[in-house]
Amino acid sequence: MADWTSDANQALCLRLSRGKEDADVMEGEEALEVFHPRFTYPIFGDEEKIYGYQDLRIDLSFASGSLAQYLSVSSSAKLPVSTADDVEGTLFKFIPPDYYKDREQFVKRVEQDATTFKPMGEKVYSYTRRATTSGKGKTKQDEPVDEDSDDAVVYEVYKATWATPGFRPYHRKMQVFILLYIEAGSYIQEDEDKWEFMVLYERRRRKDTNRTETYHFVGYSTLYPFYCWPDKVRMRLSQFVILPPFQAKGHGASLYNAIYQYAVQNPLIAELTIEDPSEAFEDLRDKCDLRMLLGHEKFLSMAYGEGAGQKGKLGPPAAKVWVEEWRRKLKIAPRQFERLVEMLILRRLNPSDSKALRAFRLQVKERLYRFNYEIMVMLEKEERIEKLQETFEGVREDYERILALIS
Repeated sequence: MADWTSDANQALCLRLSRGKEDADVMEGEEALEVFHPRFTYPIFGDEEKIYGYQDLRIDLSFASGSLAQYLSVSSSAKLPVSTADDVEGTLFKFIPPDYYKDREQFVKRVEQDATTFKPMGEKVYSYTRRATTSGKGKTKQDEPVDEDSDDAVVYEVYKATWATPGFRPYHRKMQVFILLYIEAGSYIQEDEDKWEFMVLYERRRRKDTNRTETYHFVGYSTLYPFYCWPDKVRMRLSQFVILPPFQAKGHGASLYNAIYQYAVQNPLIAELTIEDPSEAFEDLRDKCDLRMLLGHEKFLSMAYGEGAGQKGKLGPPAAKVWVEEWRRKLKIAPRQFERLVEMLILRRLNPSDSKALRAFRLQVKERLYRFNYEIMVMLEKEERIEKLQETFEGVREDYERILALIS
């Protein structure tokens, strides 16, 4: 009996299409290939299944810069229209209606956009990587390279708002990635005019006489400001996505660092917070924040003590007033900064110093008790002590894992 049910995650094939002159200079050959979504349940239902087709393939391609879209649905066999799921009709509800159905027209659009598309908004951050080459003799991306070198790839972050000319329709094209790569992700409301966007692009120079620059979408993040008494805002990072061809290459950390630097440098922002982060994003945030603190000479000299034998402000226990002063200065949310302080203490903790070990343990448990107060007060004293110790051991183990990632 024929199987007429398809896995939506496998059937949906995504691609970033570049102009012919740009296709051979991407971040390795894998970036040329099809990639698949992590989630399709917001579009095709909780089971992530599509019924009525055999060998179903849904091609959803994007011009790598402008994100103009091409949609094609094909299969080796299909049940009657009244029985089979309407794939195109379903997708139509989630992408702009101006997508291409004709492949040749889409290819022409890609070639046209390759040299005419420019990012919208204000450039707020950039970093440079050395280009990789396909095949043998790949170069190392972490080797230093000048931005003007022919071997350089520049990445730029642009800040935009709904008021940025042309950005609203552009956002309607890129927002589908939120559904496909963020669990429980959803579209934001366009009538909320306070949204801010940080969009990351790869900038390449063609090897022609004009050294033509082309821009290619890498990922983006959304930010929303909330009032913070008396005259500032608390900036919340809401959504964050880096597309698969660019993942595991440090671009997520670079985009986060761009957002953090923007928050620190903006006098109207009191602190940067994160909305319901995934475990993977929490790790990314922890690593970026720790590296920032470990590279901050003034903070570090005071934290660990400037001279030999001199006790630093981290103790343990950490000096609370000093910690709060630095937290406000660095614009990090309270719970996150307390965790970072605890990790920095653990990093230098002498396992043979029983007094320091006890002070560290009590400091962590105090925070855990405050954070879980409503649950803790409902427990009997002995059970509460047991749960706190169990949680402390789990936290310490996780801190050691994170510290190992940055060593």
